[in-house]
Amino acid sequence: MKQDRFLLGILIGIGALVILALALFFVRKDETLSYVAEDTPEGVVHNYVVAVFERDYEKAYGYLAEKKDKPTLEQFREPFLQNYINPDNMGVDIGEAEFNHDEAYVTVYIQYGSSDPFSSGYRNEERAVLVQQDGAWKIEQMPSNFWYWDWYQTTPKLVP
Repeated sequence: MKQDRFLLGILIGIGALVILALALFFVRKDETLSYVAEDTPEGVVHNYVVAVFERDYEKAYGYLAEKKDKPTLEQFREPFLQNYINPDNMGVDIGEAEFNHDEAYVTVYIQYGSSDPFSSGYRNEERAVLVQQDGAWKIEQMPSNFWYWDWYQTTPKLVP
């Protein structure tokens, strides 16, 4: 009789945990990526990150600054498609912007998960650099998880 009560208690506990897990699953906040207004540097960085995560490289490319040696759309897409830049398996938080005339520096927090269940991940604080062009904020530099090293680099000319 005592064992039956103990077993019944265990089963009720398991049932309560299953109900709690299902309730948390259905009540959790939907964190789908969505675009925001792009009238601030933070909004532009946020939308660029969303476009990269959504693999909408044409939209992401539209946020790049018009400067000498800007990559073509194909040169922009290639590092993502070849997996040289892989922003998957990380979280991103966009921080505040600091302004210096027509430049803005946006803090980007990149969160990495752990590779094992016994350690926590880590978080890097990096910066995105934006410039104002034609009344809009455009990206000049992003953290390496979203930026390829040779974009905007001058191509050396070979002398015969």
